Amino acid sequence: MCGIVGIIGKAEVAPLLVEGLKRLEYRGYDSAGIATLVDGRIERRRAEGKLANLEALLAERPMGGRIGIGHTRWATHGVPSERNAHPHAGKRVAVVHNGIIENFRELKAELADAGHLFDSDTDSEAVVHLIDHYLDQGIAPAEATARALRRLKGAFALGIIFSDHPELMIAARQGSPLAVGYGEGEMYLGSDALALAPLTRKITYLADGDWAVVNADGVAFRDREGRLVNREVRESRLSGALVGKGQYRHFMLKEIHEQPQVIGDTLASMFNPASRTITLPDLPFDLAGVERVAIIACGTSYYAGLVAKYWIETVARVPVDIDVASEFRYRAPPLRPGGLAIFISQSGETADTLAALRYCREHGQHTLSLVNVPESTMARESDGVLPTLAGPEIGVASTKAFSTQLTVLACLAIAFARANKAIDAAEEQHLSQALAEVPARVAEVLRHDERMADIARLIAEARDVLYLGRGSSFPIAMEGALKLKEISYIHAEGYPAGEMKHGPIALIDPRVPVVVIAPSDRLYDKTLSNVQEVVARGGRVVVLSDAPGLLEMPVPAVAEVELPVVDPFVAPILYAIPVQLLAYHAAVLRGCDVDRPRNLAKSVTVE
Repeated sequence: MCGIVGIIGKAEVAPLLVEGLKRLEYRGYDSAGIATLVDGRIERRRAEGKLANLEALLAERPMGGRIGIGHTRWATHGVPSERNAHPHAGKRVAVVHNGIIENFRELKAELADAGHLFDSDTDSEAVVHLIDHYLDQGIAPAEATARALRRLKGAFALGIIFSDHPELMIAARQGSPLAVGYGEGEMYLGSDALALAPLTRKITYLADGDWAVVNADGVAFRDREGRLVNREVRESRLSGALVGKGQYRHFMLKEIHEQPQVIGDTLASMFNPASRTITLPDLPFDLAGVERVAIIACGTSYYAGLVAKYWIETVARVPVDIDVASEFRYRAPPLRPGGLAIFISQSGETADTLAALRYCREHGQHTLSLVNVPESTMARESDGVLPTLAGPEIGVASTKAFSTQLTVLACLAIAFARANKAIDAAEEQHLSQALAEVPARVAEVLRHDERMADIARLIAEARDVLYLGRGSSFPIAMEGALKLKEISYIHAEGYPAGEMKHGPIALIDPRVPVVVIAPSDRLYDKTLSNVQEVVARGGRVVVLSDAPGLLEMPVPAVAEVELPVVDPFVAPILYAIPVQLLAYHAAVLRGCDVDRPRNLAKSVTVE
């Protein structure tokens, strides 16, 4: 989602604000802007499109000022345009806002009746005029902001500066993440630690409902009732260096090729090579006492959770329910106390998943989060955390975060099975060793990069593509279809192979490529029969399988990709790689913006 940066500095802050916004480009945005205070007035520069447009504007019309706020916007209310770009400003206030103000229409009507003139179509501008309204009554900035916050409904992170208070910045958080950073005679504001990494590693995350008064010497935190509170200062582990593409054309391709390393790093944190056993981080509950599991996630993380459902049920023999977070939170399911709820999110800030976590905590569930950002809200609010060590993922379409999620979930399934005595020591060692071999096998798969680029020519010209899989390959089929939709804008669907006869087979013709995820596991013969049905109806089949599987393939495929032979338990991790490459190369052939696909954001922090 949108990104926020704020600085109270010793020198002019405009260049640093832009640099901070560059570090937030991975979140997705359609416009950007900054505001500073110069001689008691608010100066703004805003531009639609990429940050390069804002930089060009600043080169033409430079800005001074030692205090300022910046924003990258992803449109919610109002089309992408300069007039809708942040920061928004009134007579004495400039504001940047992440999230959605749900009652902005009522506030706007009230403020318009009081004589306020609105310049944009956004919900965010209502915050500006509401604070200005209280300032007009002679109320001091902190109290004016506090009164305004009490009127706002929805999810928001706010950075606020005041034209006649050049030493003051106010931050507020309800639902959307926000952090304060500490410098020497300087203070910073950011939507996440990555934005602040070049400036400081000392940060404090606002708790939900907090607001903070920031000046050059420090910060005072207040909770939603206005009481002064202390919040922990943390040491961020993020590097100050901007993440680069290296030798790769796009971040997505770089991140695909980083997977042997990050899977290995993630495994190394839990796998003991001497005993060939899995050791999870200390959890404040006993897995052996868990009788039922709920897995909750969104998008790609949901498909990782679906693979985990297969693993936990088949290996650990524990029943698992899985939900899309946005459905779970409104279904409000009955939960038996003592159950385990697992939440999966790259950012740890996904709004629907976070709301589901809070619901589960209120209903007596143990909560366990898999996140790639250890400082995230979900990590802080969960009973236990299993970190994925993917490093910063800049490409909007998740790749290495997905494979490390699968890696952690596979480790969890093994630990669960051991706790429940569903497997013996020999089977634990066998499964753990199969996992330990995955990084090397992934490196082998990546040698098919050029082959996948060739196959992508068939996919890139299609209007519709089907992906098929059985068992734990079915979620990979759905993930492959999602990747293709996300970055190439080709319509694609993932189906259980056995469901072909129940409707989707009507779509099969020579214009519809069918990608089949088919490792030679116990379900392989069933998958073969579905492939025969597709070929018999003129479908063009792309088969992803291993050498034994391809040897048994009884019908001609337009393309085959031979993957290494691995234990079926770890096959989903391996087979995720070629579907990522296929989507990537199809998108490149179609001239799409691979790293920043249209309408998408990296972290979805609003409903």
